[in-house]
Amino acid sequence: MHNSKVMDNQIIAAVRACGHSINSTNTFVAALAQLADLTSHLPLENFEYWEGTMRFAFADAVPQADAPPAWRIWSRSRARLTWLDLISADGYRREKTLRALSGALPNAFIFSLALRRLNDWVPQVRKAARDALPDIARASQPQHVSEALCVALHHWDAWGRIEEADQEILLSIIGETRIAEPLKDILISSTSGPMPSLFAQLGRTAILDERVEEIAHLAVQPAVRAKAYRSLFEQRILWVEGWVHEWVDLRYCQSHWVRKISERPLKVSTPVSELLSNAAQDRSSLVRRLAAEILIQELENPDVASRALAERFAADPSPAVAERGAFAIKKLEQYDLAAQAKTL
Repeated sequence: MHNSKVMDNQIIAAVRACGHSINSTNTFVAALAQLADLTSHLPLENFEYWEGTMRFAFADAVPQADAPPAWRIWSRSRARLTWLDLISADGYRREKTLRALSGALPNAFIFSLALRRLNDWVPQVRKAARDALPDIARASQPQHVSEALCVALHHWDAWGRIEEADQEILLSIIGETRIAEPLKDILISSTSGPMPSLFAQLGRTAILDERVEEIAHLAVQPAVRAKAYRSLFEQRILWVEGWVHEWVDLRYCQSHWVRKISERPLKVSTPVSELLSNAAQDRSSLVRRLAAEILIQELENPDVASRALAERFAADPSPAVAERGAFAIKKLEQYDLAAQAKTL
């Protein structure tokens, strides 16, 4: 809590320094550089909080910088635009800033500020974001872009103003080849967070298809490994497209919301026998249970060592895995008896 309070004070002070020095080039550049350094350490999980904090602090500071002395009635308000204006309360400034931005943004937090304009409440700002973001993304560091994309993809189904054209821009950025490796590293190395749902959302494009097997082997989170293995087994990737309102009984006005699931074929193919062998050795019972379920479906596949795998699963320390292994053995015995009956 103490560290959070200290960071709050530092961010607010840096934003105010930028606002107060808006008309002094040298001072402003130094203040903006300090703010960029501070924001590079902010956790993106709390992005909305920091965005709101900075917006209020900047709005509070800029009018003082803009107010001209009483005797200089001809003074004009500031015209300088910086990335801080991405969170301006003035939609015209947000739009102008997006159209004026060029080159790389300094960190993932600031790129997120630009990315969130795809859900801006002003249509002209969303249009400016669609036009500007591809070039900004190409100029920025892949690590910064990928970190911002991960946060955006986790929340974008709650973005009520994002349109199909905005989604296409987001997906086109995800489809950039240079983004694939950082995205894969995030999925593999993250010890917490909604990585399984992120993996599914990234499946909207084929950018990670060639890396799904690596994710299945190396991801730290068991749920991510299980999700990757299931995609490989089923040769498809599923994701939640959104929520659909569905009526249960019109007479009593009963309804509920159901998830709308979309899918895409996976563009890689790995032998089922190889996948089963690897998944059966996974350190997590979640993955081994999935492998046992798939084995039951593949018992009659001649390429799969069904008997050996079934016995392995039946001896598993996890009751859920052992139960499925025992069921597989029982089914194999039934197949053997049926085959013997046919030969008689």
